[in-house]
Amino acid sequence: MKIVLFCKKPYSFSILRPLQIVAKQAGDEIIWYVESDIISKFPFTNDSCLSSSIQEITDFKADAIFAPGNDVPHFLRGVKVQVFHGLAGEKKGHFRIRNYFDLYLTSGAYFTNRFKQLAQKHGDFEVIETGWSKLDSLFIQKNNFEKEKQDLLNKHKANKIVLFAPTFSPNLTCADHIFDQIMRLAENPNYLILVKFHDKMNKEVIAKYKAIAESLNNLVLVDNPNISQYLILSDLMISDTSSVVYEFLLLDKPVVTFKSTSENIKWTNLNKAEQVISAIDSVFKSDINKDDRQWIIDNYHPYNDGLSAKRMLKAVKEWLNTNSVPEKRKLSFLRRRKMTKIYGQIKSD
Repeated sequence: MKIVLFCKKPYSFSILRPLQIVAKQAGDEIIWYVESDIISKFPFTNDSCLSSSIQEITDFKADAIFAPGNDVPHFLRGVKVQVFHGLAGEKKGHFRIRNYFDLYLTSGAYFTNRFKQLAQKHGDFEVIETGWSKLDSLFIQKNNFEKEKQDLLNKHKANKIVLFAPTFSPNLTCADHIFDQIMRLAENPNYLILVKFHDKMNKEVIAKYKAIAESLNNLVLVDNPNISQYLILSDLMISDTSSVVYEFLLLDKPVVTFKSTSENIKWTNLNKAEQVISAIDSVFKSDINKDDRQWIIDNYHPYNDGLSAKRMLKAVKEWLNTNSVPEKRKLSFLRRRKMTKIYGQIKSD
């Protein structure tokens, strides 16, 4: 099978990498499409074929295109597979059907049921539950960082690691709202605060945190685009309406959020900034949400075997066994014009 891994944002790298690995093991031919403005951030150049030319991707004539983003060029050959870029179903647009995809690969019943209802309504795509490829490395590595964790705690003379991972959306992020509380938390010698910002976080907000981090021993900004290691290292997460909340919960660890808009809050959620410090201290003393987290695990991503990428690849191959490879996808005039505006005119045979 000929496969395109379609990247428009750096967060896609860790989502698609497991698919590259299993597809390579299966003997498939793989090329990454990586947009030119992020190609310098691409971390897998040593063992990957990649291109920023949409014409080259067109000429490749793929059988399948895996895309974590919201769209993919309709004129490319191949079954267009939506693999998603997060688990936050409450975010605007998560369940919006934009008509670019033939196949949706979902992570758990909460998503599968909703998309199957939409598939019946629209009638031009299918839904298969497989688990989410990005989480394979999380489950495979979840016991691999004990030494790194202890080294960090020793270095900073702390007892617990708290991961602060806010979303970037201006109307959802808590980065500015609880800035003072994060600073106060970092003054507590018992806690090491790791700050992991989204790729699209406001640069002024990042600069504000960086300036303070220089004077605080227990506040560290991390810039590795793959957040999995920090999820594994940390004992508790602070966030908001970010998809990464669910990834952390799947490790059965506690979360504290600020003004989350989730439909299914099974953790400690706060509406006042001044509650942050006491809430974290309280959660460390008594993990009162442990039983509720199981509902998230069961409904959002029940697969903890690290084999979701294999299931995804198998699902696409089985789909292709009963369907012909799409040469293109029917779209409205406005969406076709949008794709032409983004990618330009493409030469075809």
